[in-house]
Amino acid sequence: MTVEVKLFQSLEDVGREAGDQLARANQPSIYDRLNWFEMTAQHCGRAGRPLIAHAGDGENVAWLFLCRQDGKAAEALASWYTLEFNLVGSRDSSELIETMANSLHDLRHIQIARVANPEPIVAGFRAAGWKAFTAPCTVNWYIDPPASFEQFWKERPGKLRSTAKRKGKKAGLDIAIHRAFDEQAWADYRAVYEQSWKPEEGSWPFLRAFAESEGAAGTLRLGIAYREGAPIAAQLWHVENGRATIHKLAYAESAKQLSPGTILSEAMFRHVIEQDRPRRIDYGTGDESYKADWMEHVRPLYAIDLYNPRRIGAWPALARKYLSGLVRHRPTD
Repeated sequence: MTVEVKLFQSLEDVGREAGDQLARANQPSIYDRLNWFEMTAQHCGRAGRPLIAHAGDGENVAWLFLCRQDGKAAEALASWYTLEFNLVGSRDSSELIETMANSLHDLRHIQIARVANPEPIVAGFRAAGWKAFTAPCTVNWYIDPPASFEQFWKERPGKLRSTAKRKGKKAGLDIAIHRAFDEQAWADYRAVYEQSWKPEEGSWPFLRAFAESEGAAGTLRLGIAYREGAPIAAQLWHVENGRATIHKLAYAESAKQLSPGTILSEAMFRHVIEQDRPRRIDYGTGDESYKADWMEHVRPLYAIDLYNPRRIGAWPALARKYLSGLVRHRPTD
């Protein structure tokens, strides 16, 4: 079949073309939905113009959501909140990807990050004459939990269980887990974050829009731990289609000695495993050591750099890539 490609420079035009194809009902992953890209473009400082490639052959379709950074370079239309990025739709069709790559011939460089399986993109762009380089950029910890929380908890390290039990008795925390957006709970979440070790939040408007949207859909899990009425720990989870993701967590630095994060985590895992019964729970991105206590597996996520050698502007960066590769692989005595 003939592959047809269209390029769009506005998300409004994408919406008209896609209909409900990119809506929640047809896209299991939150990161593949038009609403996610719209919130990212609106709230996360994407200064460039959207550049979205759409390829279809009558049976299969694929979308690649990019943001043009200057006249000849683009990157994924994503942000620090996008925990995994990929093509949307038929991700493994080499013909669709190759044709899509050919349609982007005016670009010199495309950068995509946090891709779990880079091979289809790399193969498709290379078939179109692009040069592709991949490198691990972060990791994703996850677990496929048992149906029973008690079994899950039994399999956790003894030190973690001991800490939760010992500190739990001492701290005397009250824990509330919200499955819909709540104004007071959101204010408490922000209060915890502002007292935490975390840096300034990247975009509170994005995070609120996300929480409101998922709260309306019933997929939000917002946990707040209180001590004597004051919020001291908070976690924001998203649970949908058999997958639970821990997006954000924080605790008040002044309450660190009480281990409120550990106590709240135990409550959140119990609630989600018993109430939602997910097939998988993941800890977002990052290789922080504490994640190994709660998870069992880790997988790499990759950054992909794509260079178009037909554009002179790509040559200096390509030369640096090849030279750095020669240095890394230089034989030693």
